[in-house]
Amino acid sequence: MTTPAEQYAAAKKRGTHPLTTQFIEQFDFGFDEFQIIACQAVEDGKGVLVAAPTGAGKTVVGEFAAFSSLARGKKCFYTTPIKALSNQKFAEFQERFGEHRVGLLTGDTNINSEADILVMTTEVLRNMLYANSSTLTNLGSVVMDEVHYLADKFRGAVWEEVLIHLMESVQVISLSATVSNAEEFGEWLGEIRGATEVIVSEIRPIPLYQHVLIGDRMIDLFNEPGRINPEILGLEREALRRTKAPRGRRDRFNDSEGRLSRAEIIEKLQRENLLPAITFIFSRVGCDAAVKQCLNEGVKLTTTEERIEIVATAQRYTQNLAEEDLEVLGYRDWLTALERGIAAHHAGMLPSFKGAVEDLFKRGLVKAVFATETLALGINMPARTVVLEKLTKWNGEAHVSITPGEYTQLTGRAGRRGIDIEGNAVVQWSPTVDSATAAGLASTRTYPLRSSFTPTYNMSINLIARFGRERARGSLESSFAQFQADRAVIGLVRQIRKNDSAAAEQDESAQCHLGNFTEYARTRIDIKELERLLSKRDGRRTFDQRQRVKMENELDSMRRALRAHPCHSCNDRETHARFAERADRLNRESEGLRSRVENRTHVIAKTFDRICNVLTHLGYIEGEKPLAQGKILAKIYAESDLLLTESIRRGVFENLTPVELLSVASAMIYESRSVENYAPKMPHQNVANALAVVAKIWVELEDIENEFDVKTQREPDFGFCYAAYRWANGHSLSSVIKGTDMTVGDFVRCIKQLIDLLTQIGGAAENLRPICKEGVKRLDRGVVSYMLGEL
Repeated sequence: MTTPAEQYAAAKKRGTHPLTTQFIEQFDFGFDEFQIIACQAVEDGKGVLVAAPTGAGKTVVGEFAAFSSLARGKKCFYTTPIKALSNQKFAEFQERFGEHRVGLLTGDTNINSEADILVMTTEVLRNMLYANSSTLTNLGSVVMDEVHYLADKFRGAVWEEVLIHLMESVQVISLSATVSNAEEFGEWLGEIRGATEVIVSEIRPIPLYQHVLIGDRMIDLFNEPGRINPEILGLEREALRRTKAPRGRRDRFNDSEGRLSRAEIIEKLQRENLLPAITFIFSRVGCDAAVKQCLNEGVKLTTTEERIEIVATAQRYTQNLAEEDLEVLGYRDWLTALERGIAAHHAGMLPSFKGAVEDLFKRGLVKAVFATETLALGINMPARTVVLEKLTKWNGEAHVSITPGEYTQLTGRAGRRGIDIEGNAVVQWSPTVDSATAAGLASTRTYPLRSSFTPTYNMSINLIARFGRERARGSLESSFAQFQADRAVIGLVRQIRKNDSAAAEQDESAQCHLGNFTEYARTRIDIKELERLLSKRDGRRTFDQRQRVKMENELDSMRRALRAHPCHSCNDRETHARFAERADRLNRESEGLRSRVENRTHVIAKTFDRICNVLTHLGYIEGEKPLAQGKILAKIYAESDLLLTESIRRGVFENLTPVELLSVASAMIYESRSVENYAPKMPHQNVANALAVVAKIWVELEDIENEFDVKTQREPDFGFCYAAYRWANGHSLSSVIKGTDMTVGDFVRCIKQLIDLLTQIGGAAENLRPICKEGVKRLDRGVVSYMLGEL
C-alpha cells in the first residue's frame, strides 16, 4: 500500500498542479484567479501571503493548505486570533475533512490534540514552540489567519514570535486583510521563512455601494468614483441650518438632529429589502439599548414559522444553563428580541448567547444585529447591509476617529457571496458625521501594516533558555519591527547624505578670501542664540542676576571677537553669511536625523538588552543561562509575568487557601472597565495582606524598570478579588455580580482567564500545584463550566 506522500509524488508527475485541480472540483462555485494562484503556490511548496478584502474567500487557501498537507502525509496547524474563530474553523474543518482528522487547542479546550489538522489560537502555537512540544513532530504547514493582527498593541508580538521561531521546514501560509504594504511584509517573510509568494487582490467578489442616510433619505455617497454626490452636500447644508433653528421652531426632523431612530432605520431597510443588517455601535450599552428601542417601538421582522425555529435554536444553545442563571442573564428579554428577528452582539454577552445569534443570523432568521466592532474580527457573519451610526469610537483612553482600515473591515461585512448581488454600507448623517469624512474613509486604500513587536520578560527568558542570550538577541533582530525600523533608517541615511552634500556646497559658496568664514558664521549664530536667551521676549527661561551678568559678559566678549575676525571687514560678508546659515540649518537637521537613526538601529535588541539587565539585576539570569527563578518565569505567559513570578518567589501565595490564592491572583489579570478610583471590597484579611505585598512588589519593580528604562508591568487591579472569592466559595451567579458593573459575559471571561492563570502558576511552581488545581475546580462550575470551551 502506498503512503500519502508517494501518492502525492505520483499525482505530481501526472499534471502541473493536480492537488489544486482536485481541491477546486470539491466546491460548487468557481475559484477566483487569486485563489487559484495562491493554491498553486502552496502546492509548489512556497510560503504564501494572501492579502484580500473581507469576504473575498482567503480562507479557501488555508483550507487547501490543510488538504495539501494531508496529501503529503504531514500535519497542518490552522491558527486564529480569537477562540470564537478557532471554534468556527474547527466545525468547518470537521465537516470538510472528517471529525477524526481534526482537533482543537485553545488553551482551555483540548480535543483530538494529535490529529492531522489542528485548529488553535496563535498563543497555543507560540507556547508549543517554547516548550519544544512533541505535537510539532511531522508538522508540514501552518496557516496564520488574520495575520495582520500582528499590529495589535497587546497581542501582536505573538504572531512575530511564531513566524521567527517556527522550524525552517514548515511552510507558512499567511492570510491578511488588504494592507498597502503587503509587498514589504512579504519581503520580510521571504527573509525569515524563505521563498514567499505575495498575492494581493483588491477585488471584492460582491460590489459594495456607499450611502449616507440624511433624515429618512438614503443617498449614494458617490455619483462617480471619488466624487461626493452634490445632492448630499445640499441636503447636509439644509440639515445643518435646521438643527441650528430655535427649539420651538424645529420639526420632528430637527428634534432628532436629522436622524431616524434605530427602529425606524431597521423598518426602512426592511421596506427596501436591505435586511439582514448589522448596525455597528461602538458601545456594549448602546447595542443593548438599540435592541430595547426596537422592541419598545414594536419592530417585528419574522414570520410564525421563523419564530418557532428561533425558539428551538435558542433553547438548544442554552439547554445546559441553570434556570436561576437564565434569569440573571436576561434570557426572556433576549429570547423575545430573537423571536422578533433582533439581537445584540458584543464581548459582554455569554458565548452561548452570541453563538445562537451568529447561527440564527447566518440562517437568515435574525435580521437585525446591533454589534460592537469585535464582530469584524473574522467571524463568518456577513449581511446585506452594514450601518454605521458614528465614525468615532472609545479606545480606552479617548474618543478617536476610526481608521480607513477599520472602516473597510466593518463595511466589508456587507454582501453575502452566493446570495447578494451587492452589499450596502450606510453612514447615518449627523452634525458630527458628514459626507466628507465618510468619503475619505471609504475611498482610502492605504492601510499599512505596522509591527507592534517588543520583547517581554517571558519571551526573553524563553529565548535565552532555547538559544542563549547572544543568539536570542540575534533572533530578535529578524523581527518585522526591526525590518521596518531598518527600512526607515535607509530613508533617513539617504536624507542625511543629501543634507551633507548640500551643506558642503553651501560651505563652499561661503568661502572668504580673508579667512575662515565657517568659524566667523559660527560665532554669529552663537551670538544670536545668546541674545535670544537674554531677550525679555523669551519667557521660557529666567536667570538670576549672577547668571545674567555672566551671560552678558560672555556676549560682549563674543561681539568683540566677531568684530576682530578678519572676515568681518569682507565686502561680501552678508552674502557669505546667507550661505553659511543655510549650511548650518542643514547640519542641524542632519544631527536630528542621526539621532533618529540611532534610536531605530538595533531598537529591538536594545530593548531586549534592557529587559536582560532587569532579569540579571533580579537574579533570573546569569550570563547566557536562566537561573532557577528564570525557569519559573518561562512558564508564566500573563501580561504581568514578572510581577506574578516575583510574587511566587517571595512566597505571597504560600499559606493561602485555594480560594484566597485565586482571589489574590485575580489582581494580575483583571482590568476595570471603569476609570474611577475606588477602594474595592476585600473578601478576607489574608487576601488583603497578600495584596498589600503584591502592591509593594509592583512599586519595587516599577522603580527597577524605571532605572533600566523598561515599562512592561501594569498596576495590579483588585476589582475582581471579591467576586472571584465569592464565586469560588459557591455563591450564586446573581449574588456574585449584583452591585457590580460586570455583564455575565465579562464575569465568565475573567473567570476563564483566572483559570488559565492558575494553570500557569501550578505548572511553574510545583509546591503550589495542588492548591491551584483545587482553585480551578472551585471556579469551574455552573455557567463557567458550560462556557469554558466557547470563549
